[in-house]
Amino acid sequence: MKYLDEYRDERIARALVADLHRCVTRPWVLMEICGGQTHTLMRYGIDELVPKEITLVHGPGCPVCVTPLEIIDKAIRIASQPEVIFVSYGDMLRVPGSESDLLRVKAAGGDVRVVYSPMEALKIARANPQRQVVFFGIGFETTAPANAMAVWQARREGLRNFSMLASHVLVPPAIRLLLRSPQNRVQGFIAPGHVCTVMGYREYEELAREFRVPFVVGGFEPIDLLEAISMLVAQLEEGRAEVENQYVRSVSQEGNLPAQAIMREVFEICDRKWRGVGLIPESGLRLRPDFAAYDAEKVFDVAACSAEEPAECISAQVLQGLRKPIDCPAFGRRCTPESPLGAPMVSAEGACAAYYLYRRLALVS
Repeated sequence: MKYLDEYRDERIARALVADLHRCVTRPWVLMEICGGQTHTLMRYGIDELVPKEITLVHGPGCPVCVTPLEIIDKAIRIASQPEVIFVSYGDMLRVPGSESDLLRVKAAGGDVRVVYSPMEALKIARANPQRQVVFFGIGFETTAPANAMAVWQARREGLRNFSMLASHVLVPPAIRLLLRSPQNRVQGFIAPGHVCTVMGYREYEELAREFRVPFVVGGFEPIDLLEAISMLVAQLEEGRAEVENQYVRSVSQEGNLPAQAIMREVFEICDRKWRGVGLIPESGLRLRPDFAAYDAEKVFDVAACSAEEPAECISAQVLQGLRKPIDCPAFGRRCTPESPLGAPMVSAEGACAAYYLYRRLALVS
């Protein structure tokens, strides 16, 4: 397929791997931020092709995985109410709350529906004026513009039966937290391509200057990631700490300015708890007071929810690049996609799901 096959060309991949073997002289730990990149690395065995000196670890780049337990419990509480149509992306249905999940709510008779766009939730609200329609608005900067537009459009139309349970998070504050941690071992980052398509990469330039750590904005195909790894290793071997853009076909330095504008109009920055990681200052987005009538936490008065993570799940350490899914004693045994202990095992972008999908036969045998 044109514009796709070229990024999966075996000859180019082999050449990039050979170049890596020639230029690497010492151990380096690199982290990809986006869960989509994690799945490509595992699916194509890139982690096994690169030189043994290069260790690839996985970051907090799966929006489903970092959605806090309290938010899942709030979603379950709201979805269980008989007057509610609860609308969500499919990944969220199996994410475990403290006692249940949205799929069980649906099985018990709750009206839980899967959509692929927040605009579908608006259509449902228009078609069901007698019901309260709640959209589960999760994600990084990638999904925030479309979710913001849905709320903006609902207010414009005067839809009073639509609201959003918002749990948006921002990538740069999480990277800053990782880099400030005394446990940090990451020396270079593959920055998330989809996030940077929206936001650009000026914030990553600030991080590179502050922490003297290199970043390469990477795409999602095998050649993209091998090129990004090669660019990072070249910087590290040369003692540079800059931001480079491998994903030039999609990302510019400034990003998508209209998308950023609608985000600023509808959302404001807030402190946000990340599942397993804890509270990260100024790492989230919430609806501005002007849009309070569309804030499901206020509409349904669920703001006081709190919950504790299961002690056996090590997803917090996986999301910080400190351990890998295979280090978890429960992996593939007590924790599977059908019966997960944590969100990384059920999300389509989760690191544990990637290992389970592509490596479980070798890992649990």
